[in-house]
Amino acid sequence: MSLIRQQWVEQRRAYTRVHSALQIALLYLEVLILNPGENKHLNRQQKQRTSLRFWFPHVNFNRLNPLDFVRIVLQVLWLIFFQQESDMEPKKRKSPTKTVLTFPLRVIKGTNKKVRAVFNQHIQPRYSGLALKTIMGFGEVTHYAWLNTATFRILLTIAASVLVAFTISLPMDSSSQAVMLLLFWGTALWVRDVNKRGALLLMVVLSVLVSTRYLYWRVTQTINWDVPADTFLSLLLLTAEIYAWTILVLGYVQTIWPLERKVARLPDDISTWPSVDVFIPTYNEPLHVVRPTILAALAMDWPEDKLNVYLLDDGKRDEFSDFAEKIGVPYITRVDNSHAKAGNLNHALKKTSGDYITIFDCDHIPTRSFLQLTMGWFLHDPKLALVQTPHHFFSPDPFEKNLTMFRSKPNEGELFYGLIQDGNDMWNASFFCGSCAVLKRGPLEEVGGIAVETVTEDAHTALKMHRLGYNSAYLNIPQAAGLATESLSAHIGQRIRWARGMAQIFRLDNPLRGKGLNLGQRICYANAMLYFLNGIPRIIFMMAPLAFLLLHSYIVFAPAIMIALYALPHIVHSYLTNSRTQGQYRHSFWAEMYETVLAWYILRPTTVALFFPKLGKFNVTAKGGLNEKTHYDWEVSKPYLILVLLCVIGFSFGIWRLFTGPTDEYLTVALNLIWVTYNLIILGGAVAVAEEAKQVRAAHRIAVNRPVTFITASEHVFSAELVDYSDQGAGLRIPHDCQIERGDIIRVFMFDGGSERSFECSVVSRRGELLGLRFIPANIETDQALLRATFSRADAWVGWRPVDVAERPLSSFQEVIAIGIRGYKRMAMQFAPILLPVFEFFEGGWRFIRSILPTMPVHKEEHNG
Repeated sequence: MSLIRQQWVEQRRAYTRVHSALQIALLYLEVLILNPGENKHLNRQQKQRTSLRFWFPHVNFNRLNPLDFVRIVLQVLWLIFFQQESDMEPKKRKSPTKTVLTFPLRVIKGTNKKVRAVFNQHIQPRYSGLALKTIMGFGEVTHYAWLNTATFRILLTIAASVLVAFTISLPMDSSSQAVMLLLFWGTALWVRDVNKRGALLLMVVLSVLVSTRYLYWRVTQTINWDVPADTFLSLLLLTAEIYAWTILVLGYVQTIWPLERKVARLPDDISTWPSVDVFIPTYNEPLHVVRPTILAALAMDWPEDKLNVYLLDDGKRDEFSDFAEKIGVPYITRVDNSHAKAGNLNHALKKTSGDYITIFDCDHIPTRSFLQLTMGWFLHDPKLALVQTPHHFFSPDPFEKNLTMFRSKPNEGELFYGLIQDGNDMWNASFFCGSCAVLKRGPLEEVGGIAVETVTEDAHTALKMHRLGYNSAYLNIPQAAGLATESLSAHIGQRIRWARGMAQIFRLDNPLRGKGLNLGQRICYANAMLYFLNGIPRIIFMMAPLAFLLLHSYIVFAPAIMIALYALPHIVHSYLTNSRTQGQYRHSFWAEMYETVLAWYILRPTTVALFFPKLGKFNVTAKGGLNEKTHYDWEVSKPYLILVLLCVIGFSFGIWRLFTGPTDEYLTVALNLIWVTYNLIILGGAVAVAEEAKQVRAAHRIAVNRPVTFITASEHVFSAELVDYSDQGAGLRIPHDCQIERGDIIRVFMFDGGSERSFECSVVSRRGELLGLRFIPANIETDQALLRATFSRADAWVGWRPVDVAERPLSSFQEVIAIGIRGYKRMAMQFAPILLPVFEFFEGGWRFIRSILPTMPVHKEEHNG
C-alpha cells in the first residue's frame, strides 16, 4: 500500500482533482481486484496477465489523457468480441488468472471453448473420418456401409447441388441479406480458430457460396443495358471479377489439403544407390557467384563413384574452363546457344549417362544432404520422374530490401514454395521449377528432354511427363539456397518471362485439353497459368471507381447499400479464408501490392503470348550485382505514377461531388471514394518498392547464432558466437575483455559435418563485442570445408522461415497502409520536396490513428525478444 500512497501523492501534485481521482480509481482497481501480489504461486507470464498494463499495452496508466479512455473502450470491445485467446497465450498454454476485469471475456470465450471441446472430442472424431472415407472412397466403413454406395453419393450430390443453387440464387431484400451476412460472418469467425481440417473446409464452402452469390447478383441484377457506355464498362469489370472468382476457387482446390510429404529412407546398402549427374548451367554470371555452387555440389554426401558434377557454360569463358580443370569437373560447352537454358541442358543430357539428373541454377548452393533427402522417393516409386525442393534465397528480394522487411515477413515466393507446391503434390501435380530438383533420366528422355517450345521450359517439361502417367513429388525442405533478384527491374524481367511462358503453355499445350492428366492435375496447372493473366484484371480494378467518379458511369447498377451488402461479404470471406489457409506464407493485402507492381509489365507479354505463342525469347536474370547508393527507379515506376495521378484526380472529383452532387448519390460516391483510397494505398506500396536501397556488400551475410571457438596469434583460446557469415567473411560476438584489434590474425574453429575445421581470418573491424572477419584464401580443399561448415550444412536453412503464428488481416492492412504512405513520402523527397510536409502530415495522422486502435497483449519477454 506504500506504493499506492506514493503514487497518490504524485497524482495530487501533477494533475487536477478529477484527473487524479480517475488515476487513483485505476490504481486501487489494479491492487484490489487484480491483486498480483497475492498470487505468488503464479509464474511471471501469468502475473503479467493479472495486470491492466498487459491487457492495455498502448495505455500509459501513469499519465492518462482523454484519448486513453477511447483506447480502453476499443480494446475491451476488441478483446471480448474479436481477439482469439490463443493469439495471446504464451507458447506453453497456461490458464489465465480469473479476474473481475476479464469476466465478460471469460464468459463468452469460456462458452465458446466448451462448445468447441464437445465438437472436437465427440462429434468430429466420429464423423470426420467417416465423411472422408465416404466422400474420398478411402477404406471401408463397416457400420455405415450404405453411406459408401454410389446411390447415396448421387443423392447426396443432388441434394447439395440443389441447396447450393437455392442459396446462391435466392433473392433477398437488404435486411435479409444483412442477416445472412452476419450469420455467415459469425460462423467463419467462430471456426477460424478451430485447428481442424473440417473448420477450414467450412470456411472455404462459406467463401465460395458468398462469392458465387455475389457474382450471380452481379450478372442478373447490376448490368445497365440501357446505356451502351455503361454496359461496356460494366461488362469489363464483370469479366475481371469472374477471372478473380475463378482464381479464388481454383486456389482453394489447389491448396486446401497440402500433402506435407516426409523424407523417404534410402536403403542401408549404399551399393544399391543410383548414379547421379549434377548439371550447373551458366551463361553470363561471374565466377565468384558460380564457384560456391560447384564446390558445394562436389561436397554432397553421395558415393563418390556415383556422383558426377558438370559445369555447363553457354558463355564459353576461359576463366570457367580453367577453374573446372583445376577442380576436376567436366566442362561442357556448345557451338551455339539455341533454346537458351533448355538447349544447354539437353546438350549435356546427350553427353552424360547418369541414372538421375540433378539441376542447380549457378547461384543455388546445395546442402550436403540434398541427395540423401531427395533420392529415397525414387526407390520407393518406380513411376516417379521428378522430386522438386523449394527455391530458398539467402539474400533479400527487391520487396524485402527496399521495404526493409527481410525475414520479418514471408517473402513474395514463400506462398508458392511453402504452400502451393505442397498443395499440388496432393494432386500429383507438383512441377519442375528449373533448379533444386532431381529428374529421372528415362522419363526425361522419353518426353524429348527439357521442353524448348516455351520460355518456361521447367513447368512444360513436368506437364509432358505427367501426361505420360509419371508421378512427381515435392519435398518442402529447403536443401539449397541462392541469390534473389537484385533490383526491382530484374525482378520484373524475371516475372515477365514466367508470365509469358505460362501463357505460351496455356496456348500450345493447354492442361484443360488433351490426354493423360487427372482432374486435380488439370486444375493445378490451369491455375498456375491463369494466375499470370492477372495484369488486365488488376488494371481494371484500379480504374473501375474512376468510371463513376470521373465519367458518372454506373458500372454496378444497384443501390449503394446493396452493393455493400453483397460485395463486402465476398471480400471479407475471401480474406478470412485466405488468411487461415495461407497466412503463414503470405500476409493479407500483400498479394495486391505484389500484383500491382507487376500488372502493367506482364499485361503485354501475356496478351501477345495468347495470340502469338511462339513469339518472345528467354532472358537471363542478373545476379550478384551491387547498388552504390539509394536511388529512385523512375523508369520502372512510370506506370504506377500515371495510375496514382488518375486516382488522385478521381478522388478530387469525388470530394467535389460529395459537396455539389445530388444527395441520393452520397453513399455511392462514398463507396467509390473508399475504393479509390484503397487503390491509392496499394499504389503507394508499389511506389515505395521502386526506391532501390543501397547494396554495397559484395557477399550477402547470413545471420546465425552458433557457438564457435577461436585462437589468437598468442595461442589464447576463446569461446565466441558466430553471428553471421558469407563465403568471404564472418562476424563474431566475443568476450568483452578479449584483446583483439583490427589487423590481427586469428584462427576460427567450426564444425564441418562430423569434424571440426579451422579457418584463418584477418580482423577487419571491431565494434565493442562484435568482430568483423575476412577469410584468408587458402586452397580448394579449405574453401570446400568452409562451405560444408556454413552454406552446405544439412541444417543451414532450418528455422529460416518466419515462425508459425496466426496472421491477422487487420494488422497486415495497417502495415500496408504505413508502407503506402511511406511510398508517397519517398516519392516526394525525390520528385517534389515541397509536398513532403503533406505526406508527413498523413504519416503522423496514421500513427495517431494506430495509437488508438486495439493492440495485441504482449508478454514483456516476447516483446523484448
